[in-house]
Amino acid sequence: MQEVVKKKDIRKLNLEDLKKVFVENGEKAFRAKQVYEWLWKKSATSFDDMTNLSKAQREWLNQHFEIKSLTIADEQKSEDETIKSAFLLADEHVVEGVLIPTPKRVTACISSQVGCSLSCKFCATGRLARLRNLDPGEIYDQVVKLNNQAEANYGKGLTNIVYMGMGEPLMNYRGLLESVDKITSPEGLGMSPKRITVSTAGIARSIKKLADDQVRFNLALSLHAATDEKRSEIMPINDSNSLDALAEALIYFSENTKNTITYEYIIFRDFNDSIEDAKALVKFCRRVPAKVNIIEYNPIDGGEFERAEIEKVDAFAGYLEKNGIQVNIRRSRGKDIDAACGQLANKNKAASKA
Repeated sequence: MQEVVKKKDIRKLNLEDLKKVFVENGEKAFRAKQVYEWLWKKSATSFDDMTNLSKAQREWLNQHFEIKSLTIADEQKSEDETIKSAFLLADEHVVEGVLIPTPKRVTACISSQVGCSLSCKFCATGRLARLRNLDPGEIYDQVVKLNNQAEANYGKGLTNIVYMGMGEPLMNYRGLLESVDKITSPEGLGMSPKRITVSTAGIARSIKKLADDQVRFNLALSLHAATDEKRSEIMPINDSNSLDALAEALIYFSENTKNTITYEYIIFRDFNDSIEDAKALVKFCRRVPAKVNIIEYNPIDGGEFERAEIEKVDAFAGYLEKNGIQVNIRRSRGKDIDAACGQLANKNKAASKA
């Protein structure tokens, strides 16, 4: 009976590991560099695509390794040109990504985990169990797929990437940093790290670690309320990462990296949309200066929150501006599709809580 060889995921090997494998197999080390380039610069999904390798070398790779690339399982396109995709992973789990075009930018919103453990009350992903972290290759694949979508639908590639999809990026710290390396390095996609923003619900010790690791990407804090009482009501993580702790960590990050910080503030009807709430936000911004993105809420199925009235949103933003805060209002996109984070994955049964 022929022995079945268990194939290894080749993208889990770094370049030095790959060179070692090739040399041990009697091949020249430079062949490993060729394969590495195919994987991370040319985004190959099959060894048969690697045409500068001999047929025998490609057959050997096929016998011993695999490329666990993801595929698009579902796709919805909004009237405003926003495209939401559900990505099917090799283990049958589903994550999602969003392509958001504007006149000046094409932004990819990508996921870092299958599900999420933070249970934020306003987020559809919070209804999904966190099953596992995404591998760096799975995060990288989302960027490749969305870039291909952008070129096919808009005639231009991605200008920006935001880690704002499913999951908490700082709870997949290794996967986050390794995927950013593959996206930004000359041996990978070569995108500028200044075009990347990582969004976190707020893990103070990990924000400090980002500073110690001298990351070059931008950081966004999902704030959504500027008092501990209100923030804990909608984001349980605030109980262990208070605004005081986050302010200290953000100051440390800013001083050590000089990178941009943004506060994301989803504005909910009759919860955090008053001038009193704006005053609390101004107070926090004076502790840790940052620009503020006010985000119109995309309601989720069966959710308890509603989109704030436009007049209150404008008054809220006006108060911030009057007090010297840089403000952008992000109008809701994809209102006619499942564009809220986690909705499409929910419908594709990405993960279900027991």
